[in-house]
Amino acid sequence: MRLSTWNLRFDSQPDNITVQQSLNRLPSPLVEPTFLDTFKEQPWSTRRVRVAELLLSEGADISCFQEALIRQVRDLAELFGDDWSWVGVGRDDGVAAGEFSPVFYNQKTFKLLSNDSFWLSDTPFEPSKFPGAGSFRICTATRFQVLSTGKRFTLLNTHLDDQSDQERRLGASLLLTRARFEAVNTKEPVLITGDFNSPSSGSDSGAYGIITGAITPVAINATFAKKYAVPDDQLPNFNMIDLRGATPRRSVSTNFATFTGFTAPNDTKEWVRIDFLFGGSNMGWESEQYKVLAALSDDGVLSSDHRPVFLDISI
Repeated sequence: MRLSTWNLRFDSQPDNITVQQSLNRLPSPLVEPTFLDTFKEQPWSTRRVRVAELLLSEGADISCFQEALIRQVRDLAELFGDDWSWVGVGRDDGVAAGEFSPVFYNQKTFKLLSNDSFWLSDTPFEPSKFPGAGSFRICTATRFQVLSTGKRFTLLNTHLDDQSDQERRLGASLLLTRARFEAVNTKEPVLITGDFNSPSSGSDSGAYGIITGAITPVAINATFAKKYAVPDDQLPNFNMIDLRGATPRRSVSTNFATFTGFTAPNDTKEWVRIDFLFGGSNMGWESEQYKVLAALSDDGVLSSDHRPVFLDISI
């Protein structure tokens, strides 16, 4: 199956342009554009068709997003078509307010078995923000069955904070606790996708270190810890494996950075890899291809300030 993760950049320049109007305004495919005409951020109404076009043309089976407001979620649902469905909630109220971390899936390929959401805070079972964090942060937890094989797996999609390393460490600790619980109780593969807002090395890499087992997790909410507790002797060294490194080298794309900002192609000062896909150390998966694709079109429009990351994985 092909899995993708992509921070969409929230709809910061809202307008009243409909999806159909965006489609109607597409230029003739035979007309040459003005190459690299602009590098500034474009409205979502300009970007959305490009997002859907790329994902559908690449054959994604599950598409995980971050930073999507409700309009963006609904637009993608319209562009993806009736074969697709999605789950997730707005992080500010648990319904529709604020950004979503939605999981879109092809209903012809997967059956959704369960889903829930939890917050990456000291009160994870209610909409809430960690002290010092810039925003509410959420995880969308899903469990799927592959229709063609009957095999099942858990997928967690998230977006860690951009301002607080403490929140990111707490978020990673909550994610790891939930992932281990699912691995022990389902005995099935566990995957994590998302924007960690922090790299895999350096002073801000605490979340990555915790999720991959290099750093001890921090203390988490007692109720959450109790609900997702497992016996000490069950997968005691469980951690998540960075799937870029678990993929055969010749099947890993040259592109490395996943965040580029809305900058000119030769302005790389902000480029960094902060968007990840992980597989649980209990295995049950095999990573076959990993690639980071460009978000830049010939005309200079960037579909997002992040690049989409694709993974071909067998379960």
